[in-house]
Amino acid sequence: MYAAAKAKPQSIEVEHLGPAPMSGPRLVAYKPGREIYAQGDLNDKCYQVSTGAVRIYRLLSDGRRQVVSFHLPGEMFGFEAGSNHSFFAEAITETTLAIFGRRNMQERSRELLALALTGMARAQQHLLVIGRQCAVERIAAFLVDLCERQGGGRQLRLPMSRQDIADYLGLTIETVSRVVTKLKERSLIALRDARTIDIMKPEALRSLCN
Repeated sequence: MYAAAKAKPQSIEVEHLGPAPMSGPRLVAYKPGREIYAQGDLNDKCYQVSTGAVRIYRLLSDGRRQVVSFHLPGEMFGFEAGSNHSFFAEAITETTLAIFGRRNMQERSRELLALALTGMARAQQHLLVIGRQCAVERIAAFLVDLCERQGGGRQLRLPMSRQDIADYLGLTIETVSRVVTKLKERSLIALRDARTIDIMKPEALRSLCN
């Protein structure tokens, strides 16, 4: 799996919808479910997660939602080719973002490029998971990846819901629940609660991803 972005936003005082300081990015706090940007909004900023988690998604023509990525602390998002966003971005939990305007992006171009390329590699890996793997393999790969992005320990905290996971992996929520139960019955994972997972057999779980 690919490595999570390591860079952290600089520590500055949180500002709530105030003007951006000239010396660096501003930090803005978002409540769970609050929209960060919408499809069609001007694409003139990029974002780094300081705390919390973000989902990026698109609404399909039939009304279904396709989640294309999740972003955790230290990770960047908001990079798109056009002048307007093609996706929606939304806070999953209580979230604080460092928001970079054009001037900040120019001043930190090398750092931001490295983080953007990391995000691109993760997106490419996700396409391989969706295109080639069955439901058990998809969820195993998702858990292993998320665990690595949270520091590589054996306890995993899920900021997203099972519906989010289903919309990300191209599965139904029933399939996600069934596979999680199957992994638990095989003693590969243990559930502390609905959002906390202990990885009991990391190597066995990782072997399902291949």
